[in-house]
Amino acid sequence: MFEILYIIFGLIGGYALGSIPFGLVLTRVAGLGDIRDIGSGNIGATNVLRTGRKDLALLTLICDSGKGAFAVLLMSFINPFAAIGAALGSVLGHLYPVWLKFKGGKGVATTFGVLLALTPAVGIFTCGLWLVTALLSRMSSASALLSSTLAPLIAWGIYGDLYACVILILSALIWIKHKDNIKRICNGTEPKIGKKK
Repeated sequence: MFEILYIIFGLIGGYALGSIPFGLVLTRVAGLGDIRDIGSGNIGATNVLRTGRKDLALLTLICDSGKGAFAVLLMSFINPFAAIGAALGSVLGHLYPVWLKFKGGKGVATTFGVLLALTPAVGIFTCGLWLVTALLSRMSSASALLSSTLAPLIAWGIYGDLYACVILILSALIWIKHKDNIKRICNGTEPKIGKKK
């Protein structure tokens, strides 16, 4: 019973932090307008990069991953189950922020931040695999799909069933949010990293 309450508490706190749309805020402050009117319309770092501002894209990546990590670490001081709730909540907040009518980003950076804080070994493996795949394919989406697919398996082998199930949910969310990317990858029209869409 208490475990469920801790998870719910973590979900709420994580959602509040995860729903901060750093990509949108940073591009508006920089005078670039609404990032949702550029490229893919996404609020994440990959789309911010399409503005030509590599510095803002890097800052967006750091902030989006940082909010996920911070939510997990903050809740871990309360209870491990609160940290698990925060992991799910922060990603859901990024994907479906109430401030943007539940139309957010694709959750890759936030998920990576969550993994680094919740299951460090899985986070390091996932980030490393994403980087290698991105360098080879030049496609952020393909890198995210591959690394998120293997993450639950690594988690199961190192951290056990509970964490594997949590990361499986996060992986499923990434696949759901990348459904259009999957179609473009299959027909060869997925844009490369840094290329204006």
